Amino acid sequence: MSGGASPTDSRAPATPLAARQSRWRGQQYADITKLREQAARMDQAATRAQQRVSRLNTRIEKLRHQATLLREKGQRALAEVPEIEQAIKQHQRDIQTATSRHGGGPLTSDVTSLHYQTRKLQQKIVDRQHRARQLELKAATRTQKTAELKVRVDRFTEAARIAEQEAAQFRQRADRLQMVSEQDPASQAAAGAAAPPSTTEGPTDGP
Repeated sequence: MSGGASPTDSRAPATPLAARQSRWRGQQYADITKLREQAARMDQAATRAQQRVSRLNTRIEKLRHQATLLREKGQRALAEVPEIEQAIKQHQRDIQTATSRHGGGPLTSDVTSLHYQTRKLQQKIVDRQHRARQLELKAATRTQKTAELKVRVDRFTEAARIAEQEAAQFRQRADRLQMVSEQDPASQAAAGAAAPPSTTEGPTDGP
């Protein structure tokens, strides 16, 4: 009797219900695969955004370094101005001494030479001031560029964070769905193994 019951029980899963369950499990596996694919896509988008952030940060540091070098050059150019001003004052004193020595007579070559050297030194001061302002403008331009790049860094950082969160959500959904798909066949197999001897045969023999 038990030997005849076991073959029928082994063929029992081959029913429309079992076919529907098989299709359901296959659909679950397809959904799991799709979710993991979406998670991988989100991970890829996150790493791409992080790569852009890394490159932008490198460019920002390069621009900062260039701006610092330009400002240092401008400061060195302005640092020579006090020394030149002292030389101009010395020339002016020499001019006053020479003119007073001649008693207001016609200018001599030594006086005109001092005037010429004074004008050249004044031109040097103006040239260095212009050079310093030019370098400061270039440094400010690079600083402004770093501010614009920081905005892009923040945008890509936020995009990477959102992509990572979405990837984690897809993985969690896939893990939950996989747990359900792995638990259901096991519970159905246990119920199928325990149910026929106790429940199915009893009521069928009773009537």
